[in-house]
Amino acid sequence: MGSFGVMRRPELADVMLLATVSLWALNFTVTKYVISHGFEPIAYGVLRFGSAALVFAAFAWWRERTFAMRRRDLAVLAGAALVGIFLNQLSFVYAIKLTTATTVALLFGTLPVMTGIFAYLMGIERLNSRFWMAAALAFGGAAMVALGSGTGVSAQLWGDLLGFAASATWAWYTVAVSPLLQRYSTMRVSAVAFTIGTIPLLFVGLPQLARQDYHDLPVTIWLLLAFAVVGPLVVANLMWFGGISRVGPSRASVFANAQPFLAAVFSLLILNEPLGRLQVAGGFLIACAILVSRIPTRATAEVVPT
Repeated sequence: MGSFGVMRRPELADVMLLATVSLWALNFTVTKYVISHGFEPIAYGVLRFGSAALVFAAFAWWRERTFAMRRRDLAVLAGAALVGIFLNQLSFVYAIKLTTATTVALLFGTLPVMTGIFAYLMGIERLNSRFWMAAALAFGGAAMVALGSGTGVSAQLWGDLLGFAASATWAWYTVAVSPLLQRYSTMRVSAVAFTIGTIPLLFVGLPQLARQDYHDLPVTIWLLLAFAVVGPLVVANLMWFGGISRVGPSRASVFANAQPFLAAVFSLLILNEPLGRLQVAGGFLIACAILVSRIPTRATAEVVPT
């Protein structure tokens, strides 16, 4: 009886974590569809992250009644937001526009490895030779995914490079905010970071926001935008940390590693995007890298993907 009692909570956590990763994976397909059906890329990013910032701010104020942070921590968070939200969103939306959602999703498979590298460079984690072998496999797999995304590497080069940049900037953000999450709640950090990151995104996106034809967008597009805010950014965030509290970050990271492959499946089924043999081989190499490496949990536990 005791063993069955112990299994109940992890089973609930498994459902939460699987639902979280599925929402994150579906976001690649949703973003591709919305941008391909009338939404300007940066205008979409501004509305999405601006709305999420308001939601996080409302939740944080309701629970804590303050957004206060130490001046030094606020400076660190501002720098992290400029890279991990502003630059990340510019890279992400244009990567999705210029190449396939499948390609971008597979390139995001390098996220755990790059997170480990940034954690090492910032002195947060120590990495052994096994990890560097995994890094070589992951980057080799990413190169194969890029080569297989078109008729040649030049066909969708900018989309591939921006997809890799989106993964790298989010990895850097993950590591940069990790120490702050030991002192502040996820809600407070997300509310402040999303607000800071959305401000420059708003200024850059003003021309697109001004010329965007909102009236001709069908209801479906607005519903998908609402999903992209509430699902992958808000609900998934809450379920992710709820799952971590039950099973710990190491077990949770196993689910997170499935995100790029679930995203590729969604894109294949919903958007009918082709998946070439070279991309399959590259995805396999990235999967091998995930299995070989021992991912640093202090950094990867705090990931809230794009």
